[in-house]
Amino acid sequence: MEQRGQESWRQTWKWVAFVFALGLVFDKASGQIRYSISEGIKEGTAVGNIAKDLGINLNMLKDRGFRIVSGSTETLFQINQNDGILYLNRNIDREEICERTSVCLINLKSVLENPLEIHYVAVEVLDVNDHSPCFPDKDKRLEISESTIPGARFQLHAARDPDGGVNSVQQYKLSPNNHFRLEVKDRGKDGKIPILHLQSPLDREASTSHKLLLTAMDGGKPPKTGTVEIFVDVLDVNDNMPVFTKDVYSATLNENSPIGTTVIQVNATDLDDGSNGEVSYSFGNANSKVRELFDVDSSTGEITVKGHIDFEVDDSYEIDIQASDKGALPFRTDKSVTIQIVDINDNAPDIEVTSLSNTISEDSKPGTTVALISITDLDSGLNGKVISFVKSDVPFTLTPSIQDNMYAVVTKAQLDRENKSNYDVTIVAKDAGEPALTSEKTLSIVVSDVNDNSPEFSLNPYTFYITENNPPGASVFALSASDRDEGDNALIVYHIQKDEGDHNKVTSFLNINHENGDVLALKSFDFETLKTFQFHVVASDSGTPSLSSNVTVNVFILDQNDNAPVILYPVSANGSAEGVEEIPRNVNAGHLVTKVRAYDADIGYNGWLLFSLQEVTDHSLFALDRYTGQIRTLRSFIETDEAEHKLVILVKDNGNVSLSATATVIVKAVEPKEAFAASDVKTTTREEEENNVTFYLIITLGSVSALFLISIIVLIVMQCSKPTNYSSKYLQDTNYDGTLCHSIQYRSGDRRYMLVGPRMSIGSTIVPGSNGNTLVIPDRRRTSGEVRYFGLASI
Repeated sequence: MEQRGQESWRQTWKWVAFVFALGLVFDKASGQIRYSISEGIKEGTAVGNIAKDLGINLNMLKDRGFRIVSGSTETLFQINQNDGILYLNRNIDREEICERTSVCLINLKSVLENPLEIHYVAVEVLDVNDHSPCFPDKDKRLEISESTIPGARFQLHAARDPDGGVNSVQQYKLSPNNHFRLEVKDRGKDGKIPILHLQSPLDREASTSHKLLLTAMDGGKPPKTGTVEIFVDVLDVNDNMPVFTKDVYSATLNENSPIGTTVIQVNATDLDDGSNGEVSYSFGNANSKVRELFDVDSSTGEITVKGHIDFEVDDSYEIDIQASDKGALPFRTDKSVTIQIVDINDNAPDIEVTSLSNTISEDSKPGTTVALISITDLDSGLNGKVISFVKSDVPFTLTPSIQDNMYAVVTKAQLDRENKSNYDVTIVAKDAGEPALTSEKTLSIVVSDVNDNSPEFSLNPYTFYITENNPPGASVFALSASDRDEGDNALIVYHIQKDEGDHNKVTSFLNINHENGDVLALKSFDFETLKTFQFHVVASDSGTPSLSSNVTVNVFILDQNDNAPVILYPVSANGSAEGVEEIPRNVNAGHLVTKVRAYDADIGYNGWLLFSLQEVTDHSLFALDRYTGQIRTLRSFIETDEAEHKLVILVKDNGNVSLSATATVIVKAVEPKEAFAASDVKTTTREEEENNVTFYLIITLGSVSALFLISIIVLIVMQCSKPTNYSSKYLQDTNYDGTLCHSIQYRSGDRRYMLVGPRMSIGSTIVPGSNGNTLVIPDRRRTSGEVRYFGLASI
């Protein structure tokens, strides 16, 4: 047992020695220094010289990296490595760093390296009485019933002072009064709590409230204080009923007022205090409709709009409002509120069509009823007074009916479907409100057609030009007529009017398509036989009764080169174009042997004849004038010339496709005596033949010229009766003779000739038998006054 005690003693001394050695090592590695500073000192103030207090060589501070190690984000202190002094890095507020602690210590670690040394530095922040006591509220209100028994205790909020120690709250004081005294209870670390103690009963009738002043003081020198005002409200018992301030409540309200609009505010008072005198408002005996439209504020008694107010539904409301206090056993009072609804112009006139005829005949008389309409307005007074009319310029108007608000839409003028076939009649109804509201209703009315328009031709008269030799049965031209009516009233049928006289013979060869107005020629026309004709076409509609109109149609036949030249001389006894001419052998050059005469029934270029030698035995002996057909000698006969020569003369016109004829002249050269004898006999015979031919030729040419002049006169009359803006497709001249206007001038020897169409120049003459297509210009250089022409050889 003794040995065990010795071993235990040795073991204890070993631990003591170990702890002592460890303390020596720790003390060397980490010496500890403690400094004290007061809160609120300035930034940069020296706290203490750590290097001096620790005995550290100043020359080694920088080399060994002497510094403060802090775990906080903001360093409160710093070390100067030159002198080892600890400085305050920023202002320190003890209440901020060490809240609710009696001793405020800030622990720092200073570090030296090579070798590592850690020294602990504690900085105590001493409190300064820099804060006054402060209550949570500036004032405190208590409600105490007047029936409260004395001795009742009412705990108050304690004041708070951030300072510690004696600088914290040490005592409370209450202002002098007759009913309350102050008790203070110490709760240790929670501080001292003030308690209000009721000493004597409260009398609300004597005083409805009491004002007390509570003061808190700390232990500083000098002490600092804080105060709070205590208001004690004496509560009354509920012994009075609410009373409305007015005997009658009434208000007016515009319909359609926005939701939330204040209608009226009722007010009731209660002589009691507190909840006994606090009045709330609610609906009394009110139906569900009133509750849907109105709402009452329970606190203010304000009646507001809750739903849609419509004057047309109800023009007034009577609402029961109940005022109630908030006592334990509440008292209630009822009051009736009357609300009159004011009408505003919120309903546009309503137009209702009770009867409508969409279609009306254009021959309806003014005043014919088209529709019946009803116009109403739900508003009242001026807002419901309606003025109605027909909008825009239409031949319709409104007339009032026997019944109120009923109107008839009637015609006010004659209708014409051809001018306008349908109308959109807009009826406008406008009330007298402010601002006025307007409604419109549009009626679509169709004007039906009656047969009141005759067919109208596109031209009057018509003038057509047809080339002769047209194919039989083909359409030669077309007429067109239109009718402003519609349907069967506008369905047109064409037919040719049968006239008495010569025109009926021509129209018998014409046929017209009854549907489209195409005119067909049943035979070919011959310009040489018929140059112009006129007939009438009637266009009739299919209405009942049928209406019709006619038009004059003037037709002019255009010439074609369809007639070959006819040889008038020479002509033999058997009718062939052959003749024998005897001339003396001693004639000189330029002697007129004979003259070939020819005629062409065509006109213009088609009737312009040219002569040429197709065959001759001796070209050096005879010459033919190509325009006159004269055969003359070119030289005198010589002994070697033959006694008989054959000349074949070709006569052709100037049409696009030229037509021709030939004449043969046998020229015999005889001795002068024989020639004279034969000449006498031949002259006598020739004179007789020529007299006969001349007689028939004069008759023919006279007939043609008379017909030509008649055509010109008719054409001039027609042209004068035409509208000024009408122009022919083919001719611009009234002197039409079946061919286009043209003129050609030429010379033959020392004579001048001009070939023209239907246009004449001043000073020109038409030679009978020329068909009006050969113009001879007098040669004023010749004294003989000889006049030449062509198209018909000289007679």
